[in-house]
Amino acid sequence: MGMPCEINSLLKLKPAQGYPAVLKVGARHQVQKGGYRIFPLDVPLCLVDENWLAHADIVIEKLTWERQITSIGFRIDRIYAAPFAAQ
Repeated sequence: MGMPCEINSLLKLKPAQGYPAVLKVGARHQVQKGGYRIFPLDVPLCLVDENWLAHADIVIEKLTWERQITSIGFRIDRIYAAPFAAQ
């Protein structure tokens, strides 16, 4: 029996999932995504909105799995001068 999981190299969030209303370097956020997800920790990843536009680099500092939910604690590391398509 295996554990179903998804490997992600960026963090895509909808507003309902906790996409930050205001992006500020150094700000910390906590969000949850359904299912078990694997993310690189302590390295910059793109923060992508629901339209697949990348707006910032984030660093995931905490990742926990519980009851088919992945909880993610991250901080905003860098904000891009202009968003770009990530898909």
